[in-house]
Amino acid sequence: MVTGFQGRGFRVRDDVFPDGLLLSPVRALAWADAPAIDALTVASLGDLFDLDPKPEFLLLGTGAGLRQPSRAFVRAIEALGIGVEAMDSRAAARAWGVLRAEERQIVAALLPL
Repeated sequence: MVTGFQGRGFRVRDDVFPDGLLLSPVRALAWADAPAIDALTVASLGDLFDLDPKPEFLLLGTGAGLRQPSRAFVRAIEALGIGVEAMDSRAAARAWGVLRAEERQIVAALLPL
């Protein structure tokens, strides 16, 4: 659960992630090398999708405001059988909590605020 926001980053329990955050049902990782929204690639998400069962979709937090990722990025994620939902990072963090409470199998990549 993302429990709050601090500066440009996110708080998860007692940890602060100032430069972005990668979330899966089993872990929260600092996304220190978070690229600009236009430079996102599947590789820039590391092993985020290496879960069993496979995630239903990626919640993509695009920073302080909503920005659409490139069509190439979305197609690459969809080719893995995973959907993409883009929204600003605060909304994505809130949606994460709601969807995980429903036990949905999702992952999130939150760009800094």
